[in-house]
Amino acid sequence: MDENDRRDAGMAIRRTVLGDAHVDRAIAAATPLTEEFQDLITRYAWGEIWTRPGLDVRSRRILVIGTMVALGRWEELRMHIRAALEHGGFTADEIKEVVLQQAIYCGVPAAHHAFAELSAVVAGHGPLDA
Repeated sequence: MDENDRRDAGMAIRRTVLGDAHVDRAIAAATPLTEEFQDLITRYAWGEIWTRPGLDVRSRRILVIGTMVALGRWEELRMHIRAALEHGGFTADEIKEVVLQQAIYCGVPAAHHAFAELSAVVAGHGPLDA
């Protein structure tokens, strides 16, 4: 796969996982200073890693949510929770289970904050299981 193919594949999976509106906002917000970074994450994070056949997208979403809890990357956590609910077929209860799992391995303070983030996303999301 060449760089253009990787970029195209990355953009396709990025849009699938995060939704067109989010990706369009990220691209529109790119500046001459940040446009190379946007290209990098599209080609490598999305085009190289998310497109690999070894794990399905659902498993990758779970891993990312758990990792964001572990690292305390709350803005990224909110983004991936929202994307999982809106585009990934997840329920709030499934994400709750990921956070509970992380409470054991990452600590109660991280899970406490993650539940606050999950609650905030759910409150702004509307009916989840309808």
